[in-house]
Amino acid sequence: MVPYPRALMEKSGVALRPIGLYDLPAGIEAQPSITPASRGLRCLFEAFDEWMAGKYLSLSAEDYGCGGCGRAFFGLQTRPREEFITFLAETEGLKESRELMERWLEHGRTYKPGNGRIVIGGLREDFYDYLKTVTFFVNPDQLSVFMTGAQYFSAPEDIPPVIAPFGAGCMLMLTLFEDMDAPQAMIGGTDMAMRKNLPPDILAFTVTRPMYERLCRLGGNSFLFKPFLAGLWKARGEGRG
Repeated sequence: MVPYPRALMEKSGVALRPIGLYDLPAGIEAQPSITPASRGLRCLFEAFDEWMAGKYLSLSAEDYGCGGCGRAFFGLQTRPREEFITFLAETEGLKESRELMERWLEHGRTYKPGNGRIVIGGLREDFYDYLKTVTFFVNPDQLSVFMTGAQYFSAPEDIPPVIAPFGAGCMLMLTLFEDMDAPQAMIGGTDMAMRKNLPPDILAFTVTRPMYERLCRLGGNSFLFKPFLAGLWKARGEGRG
């Protein structure tokens, strides 16, 4: 039985569908499916409404939409390096200097799917073996609940349970985790270029599969059923117990 964080979802009041990112083999179909080319998508987050409607976005090295996504998810060099540095550092002003931008690019990791394609969409039991990350879409109050949940099982000597690195929206769904086998969460939806595709009060909270399984274990002894959270919802005028 595939785990599901029912207590966390209900107690935090998250209504938006959680999204899984899968390294899915050929021959296993996710339906209904769309591709960047079939919908004219550039940023993968342009599929947000379609994810919420239960559709799956299929990405490959031949059909990935944005060049940044092609680099992050498939290791593709979609434009000359110097041109890319100029665009990020000077045109968009994302780093103090070209040198700093280049160092960031050199340090950054990319992903190469073991099965040739990445599929993003709702959680499915039959896809669980191929699941890499889960992304929850949360408002600031809900983010505080999820952050507390991510830190609930964490000891001081563990890796940071929650990180918020600099990167493109797609990178914040996968490639900026240093160890996919570690329980860790990442605050995403902070890339200004992709935020227009999300509701204005919504951020992303992406977790590795080990962290997802931790969140599913939150139960009756946790903060979800204690006064701090009840006090928050009372202050907001919400009736959640």
